[in-house]
Amino acid sequence: MTTTWSLGEYPIMAQRLEPVAHAAVDVADIAPGENALDVATGTGNAALLAATRSANVIGVDSDEGLLRVALDRTTSRTPVRWQLGDAAALPVDDDWADVVLSTFGVMYATDHDAAARELARCTRATGRIVLASWTPDSFLPAFGRVVAPYLPPPPAASSPPSRWGDERALQDLLHSVGLVVVETRTMTLDMTFDDVAGAADFLIRTAGHVLAERSRLARTGRWHELRSDVERLVRTERHGTSGVHLDCDYLLTTAKVAGAPGAPEMSATMIR
Repeated sequence: MTTTWSLGEYPIMAQRLEPVAHAAVDVADIAPGENALDVATGTGNAALLAATRSANVIGVDSDEGLLRVALDRTTSRTPVRWQLGDAAALPVDDDWADVVLSTFGVMYATDHDAAARELARCTRATGRIVLASWTPDSFLPAFGRVVAPYLPPPPAASSPPSRWGDERALQDLLHSVGLVVVETRTMTLDMTFDDVAGAADFLIRTAGHVLAERSRLARTGRWHELRSDVERLVRTERHGTSGVHLDCDYLLTTAKVAGAPGAPEMSATMIR
């Protein structure tokens, strides 16, 4: 399967996101011999880091191109079993994972409810789930809103990916499948560029879903409009006195199966 994720240069975006994978794996506190599942692994950032902790790791993604990149990054020190599969139908046994990770991955599932159910299904009763998701007011969701008028509409049943970065919305989603949020932290990834044009170029060439529409937009004279709108966003959101700094805020969430040791009790308001 090939998706729009591999149409652009997403691997260079993934390089920028590696600090978040480090943060997620550190919070997960993976022990040697544990089973770790990285959902929507992309180029394998979190999965490969989990493997350095001597875990048994499966990395799942729906894009063959990204999995090939992940495979090329695998070494004898970082053995990972790479699997092609969708976040809403993971090719993993029930209760397999001691740790489930997803860094800017599961949030892009088309069916959020099904993806949440899969996270719960694959996690052992004593396991934990660590998710990193862009907050709704973060820069990357703002970029998505700017380019949205130029792109085909999303599937009618889909929800905005940043739902996973909204603390209350994520609590409701996870509680509906028997998971309880234990801890959340709002953190910031600072993306830096030399100038506005360089930032806009990076954002566009790493966004496969945008590049997929380039020919159509060019024929209608709208490609340059899109580029101008992205540059305008960068100018509005930039900060710092040297170069361009863009604040990319994300929610780092730890969840457990309801009733597990250390998990808060589910109240009636949580199960609505």
